[in-house]
Amino acid sequence: MSEQQKHFPEFYVTAPQPCPYLPGRLERKLFTHLTRDKPAGLIDNLLKGGFRRSQNIAYMPYCEGCHACVSTRVVVADFEATGSFARVLARNRDITAKRVAAVPTAEQYLLFRRYIDARHADGGMVDMSVMDFATMIEESVIKTFVTEYRIKPENPLEPGVGEGPLAAVALCDRLSDGISMVYSFFDSDHAARSLGTYMILEHIDQARRLGLPYLYLGYWIEGSRKMNYKDRYHPQERLGPNGWVRV
Repeated sequence: MSEQQKHFPEFYVTAPQPCPYLPGRLERKLFTHLTRDKPAGLIDNLLKGGFRRSQNIAYMPYCEGCHACVSTRVVVADFEATGSFARVLARNRDITAKRVAAVPTAEQYLLFRRYIDARHADGGMVDMSVMDFATMIEESVIKTFVTEYRIKPENPLEPGVGEGPLAAVALCDRLSDGISMVYSFFDSDHAARSLGTYMILEHIDQARRLGLPYLYLGYWIEGSRKMNYKDRYHPQERLGPNGWVRV
């Protein structure tokens, strides 16, 4: 195998299976393996160009006759947290965000398990073991980090109080032009806090502080209630046949 062949990704297509987002449709995925011998720029361009990362697999929809899945990214510099977003930030003033290495912990897994059981008991992740969870967090060939969100204790100086309970976790990739949110989960007992929204807002702010122009949210899927929330964050760009277009 030549060096050029070694560095060029080989693509594969999955067999059709029921779409988890749009009832009555079938989905297929185009995917490639991400390995350390692949140039970093190539992997970065894949993830900026519509592919999503799951462990060391980069994939994108490849469904015949359907183009509902559209890659979406928030334009960080022009985003303003007004209205309901401002209220979410206010409700979570007592939350601290800490960037940590992509190393799984038992505390993270327990929160993940409660989240899946409460919110996605009929989903594909319900059977994930602690080893599966560890692989999801730590198996990455690019710069990946975790953000832990904790509720500040009322008396932080009191002996034995610690950092406060873990309320939410976000797994993200650092790209050359932004942050890509890979997966996040939170304590469903705090539904009034809108922690899913808060994590997106907090990462928009983090991207702004780092001077990065975009926060990648994955696929917006027209007609899918699960993915409708991504349409709330504007201005945003969506990837079409002619590249990224502001909407």
